[in-house]
Amino acid sequence: MNTKAYGAHAGDKPLEPIDIQRREPGAHDVQIEIAYCGVCHSDLHTVRSEWGGTKFPCVPGHEIVGHVTAVGADVTGFKVGDTVGVGCLVGSCQHCSACDGGLEQYCENGFVGTYNGPAADAPGHTLGGYSQRIVVDDKFVLKIRHPEAQLAAVAPLLCAGITTYSPLRHWNAGPGKKVGIVGIGGLGHMGVKLAHAMGAHTVAFTTSEGKRQDALDLGADEVVISRNPDEMQKHAGSFDFILNTVAASHDLDAFTKLLKRDGTMCLVGVPEHPHPSPNIGQLIFGRRSIAGSLIGGIAETQEMLDFCAERGIVSDIEMIPIQQIDAAYDRMQKSDVKYRFVIDNASLTA
Repeated sequence: MNTKAYGAHAGDKPLEPIDIQRREPGAHDVQIEIAYCGVCHSDLHTVRSEWGGTKFPCVPGHEIVGHVTAVGADVTGFKVGDTVGVGCLVGSCQHCSACDGGLEQYCENGFVGTYNGPAADAPGHTLGGYSQRIVVDDKFVLKIRHPEAQLAAVAPLLCAGITTYSPLRHWNAGPGKKVGIVGIGGLGHMGVKLAHAMGAHTVAFTTSEGKRQDALDLGADEVVISRNPDEMQKHAGSFDFILNTVAASHDLDAFTKLLKRDGTMCLVGVPEHPHPSPNIGQLIFGRRSIAGSLIGGIAETQEMLDFCAERGIVSDIEMIPIQQIDAAYDRMQKSDVKYRFVIDNASLTA
């Protein structure tokens, strides 16, 4: 089925209108007309081949919200007209211990990404949400229960939302816990909202004094300017958990010393260059941990979407037509967005 999309034919080429083919829905497939697609930093890294291994033509986009337009004969959980989402995964082996445990993101045989993953369909790799429609195995489709007016702002929950929700849940953020969120960007702003909604005492860390009020408005109980040693010292040894969303290489010691005994700092950003080696003494003498976390499985992503729908939580977004995507990428690299771009996919046919 011919489908309008935006993609790139090489890492040094801009995104441009292209026609792609989507398969007809098989027995277990759901066909989705895409209304909105969030713009993730991973899109930029992949389409510009900054991580290597990009397959071209590349159509990015893994924060997808839309409506079901067809279902396969064996699909029972979705019907035409349903509002649904698709996140970073569209496939996994379904038989390893990770998949059996609902942790498809850690599939031992490799999950299938929503774009740039292996596919039987032409052109041999998956093509993402910068397109009119997508066809996805029903196991990887999610129910969206937010009202229609919020759907654009729901899209980033499919990546930024679950990337922060999963570690907060895993390390039991909640009442009686002191939780830090490092970085107030696309991920960090969701971390602040979610930690606050879970009932944790939430402290936002930013390098910018100008973001202090923004962080408080997002739900932070306190804001610390991480470049200010006195502000940092006041919190030494006091955090149960710190979620570090900063992808740039930086000194981790400044934050590990803020952890209580048995506290954990979880990293969710992959730096272009390695972080300086941390002071192991700080870990040993406080039984502290540095950990990592990757998105979430399908069941947990559904749990996150339901949690957010019940509480009216969405991302803070700036909507753009697809024709402005390269300019949006340039602005993202300068952190010039509050806090996530979302594409109005109706613009594909404008």
